[in-house]
Amino acid sequence: MTKTLPSTSRSLPIALLRARERVMGPIRNLLSDANLTEQQWRVLRVVQENGGIDPTQIAEEACLLLPSLTRILQKLDEKGLINRTRDTVDRRRQVIKITPAGEEIIEANIAASLELVARTREKMGEERYEALLDLLNDLDKIEL
Repeated sequence: MTKTLPSTSRSLPIALLRARERVMGPIRNLLSDANLTEQQWRVLRVVQENGGIDPTQIAEEACLLLPSLTRILQKLDEKGLINRTRDTVDRRRQVIKITPAGEEIIEANIAASLELVARTREKMGEERYEALLDLLNDLDKIEL
């Protein structure tokens, strides 16, 4: 007996991809005007939230693989948006910090970013929006 897969309209991976594209499309447009990729934006936001942070933590929080992060950090450093220094205690460890130019680029784009969030919350409804975030965070914690 052959087992049938669920319809693609009820497939979790496909639903997640569709939702990601729906959310990220307007964000990509916003970031292209700022000459940033969505990955660079995520890294800047993580670094801003955490102050001095090492690359392994950035990779985890920004959902990036370390080899990709290495290239992104190089590009952000070239753009003058981050500083990379050696840890004073463990010289093998890098500490990444956002620069004033990095702060400025976030400040210049945060209002439009918050507007996208507000529009999504409004269209979904506050309760459903928060429930979706809770469910996605729960999904991230389970072992499959």
